[in-house]
Amino acid sequence: MTTPDHQSPAPDAPEPESKDRIYRSAGGIAGGVLLLAIFGWLGIDALIAGEGRTPWIALAALLLSVPLIVAFTLRPAVFADDDRLRVRNPFRVIVLPWGTVASLRSGYSNEVTDTAGTKFQLWAVPVSLRARKRAARRQARAESGRGGAGPVLPDAPVRAQTDQVMDELRELFEARAQAPGSRGEVSVRWAYEVLAPAAAGAVLLAILLAVG
Repeated sequence: MTTPDHQSPAPDAPEPESKDRIYRSAGGIAGGVLLLAIFGWLGIDALIAGEGRTPWIALAALLLSVPLIVAFTLRPAVFADDDRLRVRNPFRVIVLPWGTVASLRSGYSNEVTDTAGTKFQLWAVPVSLRARKRAARRQARAESGRGGAGPVLPDAPVRAQTDQVMDELRELFEARAQAPGSRGEVSVRWAYEVLAPAAAGAVLLAILLAVG
């Protein structure tokens, strides 16, 4: 007499990878879309309707300006998972396993420092002093209470949005810094996909302006 086999998962089956938490600046994205629309409209109009050297100057200006606009507005992002922090800044991509992170600090800018003492700014998480002051006023009003009824505390700490992001990153760092999967070395890669077209546009524009 036989018994039915019970299928069991393979002992060496890989665990599903954790998904990235992605942080970006909504204001930067909105500003970048607006600037691209303006530059695109002006540049395409000059390319189509321009005479003489105007289309070439417009083309050079677009080659120079569009990559830079994208680099400083749409491109910046911070990706965090259980193993590492990946920082995509305008001209570089920095990958830091949590074991290589020394601290995450907030001042006039948000930055991460590795164990070698190198600091990297988080362009995608800009500091807003106005938002901090607004959050502090809300916290003060909540603590003072309404109508003399005593302190009325908010359901959650009142913090500026970017400060909340930094709190989340610190919590993840503290939880995963000693994990086996968080070991490795810091890597830095230059964004040649941004630098190359911008440099080509700058050279072409300089040549056109020099020849008069």
